[in-house]
Amino acid sequence: MKSRFITLFAALGMLAMNTSAQSAVDDFADSLSRHHKLIYVDGRPAPAATQAYVDSVRAVISNFYYDQFRHFQDPEAPYFMFLSKDASLAMGIGGAVRMRAYYDWGGAIPASGFAPYLIPMEPNPASMRHFGTTPAGTCLFFRVIGRNKTLGNYQLYIEANFNGYNSRDFHLKKAYAVINNFTVGYAPSTFSDPAAIAPTVDAQGPANKIAPTAVLVRYMPQWGNWSAGVSAETPSPAIDTDDVHTAKLDDWMPDFAALVQYQWARGQHLRLSGIVRTLGYRDIASARNHHMAGWGLQLSCVAHPLHPLTTYANINYGAGYESLGGDLLIGKYDLVADPDNAGRMYAPRALGWSIGIQYNFRPNLFATIVASQTRYLPSKQIPADMYKTGIFTAANVFWYMTPRMAIAAEMDFGVRRDFSRRQRHAQRVGAMCQFSF
Repeated sequence: MKSRFITLFAALGMLAMNTSAQSAVDDFADSLSRHHKLIYVDGRPAPAATQAYVDSVRAVISNFYYDQFRHFQDPEAPYFMFLSKDASLAMGIGGAVRMRAYYDWGGAIPASGFAPYLIPMEPNPASMRHFGTTPAGTCLFFRVIGRNKTLGNYQLYIEANFNGYNSRDFHLKKAYAVINNFTVGYAPSTFSDPAAIAPTVDAQGPANKIAPTAVLVRYMPQWGNWSAGVSAETPSPAIDTDDVHTAKLDDWMPDFAALVQYQWARGQHLRLSGIVRTLGYRDIASARNHHMAGWGLQLSCVAHPLHPLTTYANINYGAGYESLGGDLLIGKYDLVADPDNAGRMYAPRALGWSIGIQYNFRPNLFATIVASQTRYLPSKQIPADMYKTGIFTAANVFWYMTPRMAIAAEMDFGVRRDFSRRQRHAQRVGAMCQFSF
């Protein structure tokens, strides 16, 4: 299976080299960047300077859609842009109202996100079918873009979502500042590559999706088609201590992540990223603290080999990185108990991959097929009913009826397989409507 996937990933990479200079995705992004309301807060610039200034602002808005860490489900660029007369400051206020509905049958997943990990191996006869709705993903955000003689170019971004308790609590999703090549704040991890994750209606997405957000400091310079980044990030490990033999230690060392990327055209790149973590626990019986290393690697790519075609691919592997995303994020798998030594723990390994193909019938109408898998690879004996493999597949259609209004429908199919080789599948149909401003 591994060799077949690596061959497929390489084939997609070769196909990506035959890229289209201007894709249907680019056409749609360009159309979105033209649908904005510009409001001058201290007087309109002189007529001779107005057009040049507006063009520069629109270029900034267009770049919004090619952010290195922008995910498809992130909100559109703000419709309202407040501009200063001297072109040194622009502020956008925007948001989205997003509603999803879904229907499960044959054994319902007990969550609004379709995660193979949650497929019930012993379905409750009272929960074989389920219809649900959620406003999760509805958001508000603010973006400030400016120029300063001392700081140079800078951006400030704050986003809050209704994703908390019952999908209705308002909570912070992102809050960061970008000053030239530095990013400081609560932002997507350097280890992630949201742009290489195929579009889905379901908020959970592929089984191996790596998309953590953390308070971090990142330095990411760019030269020509190449860019590189390194960051220190606040850790949030998931360690399976039992408070009888083992106990969790306080976090004392940040996670360190890095990436190197080659981008041959806007919105198209090949990225290698990695992360190193310190995972600590205490052996209660021996009264000793232990510190272990966790690590992860990810290779990802997004490309437009033909004008209507977009390909997405990523593969990640490591030990002690499971809490950073995907199916295994739901449990505690960064460190697990060593069955051969009471009071000892180890970092199990995991492998995940995802591929997706998007076809744009028109710039504002496209369909996507996605397949992904996560495999849990412990080196020690574990219970037979433990999760081993999760498979997620989806097929969807998105239609942007206007640049600010979209509807979509999706069919999801998932499989959970345990170490006992027992497996069950689940299926879901979902729909979404979204209004952006």
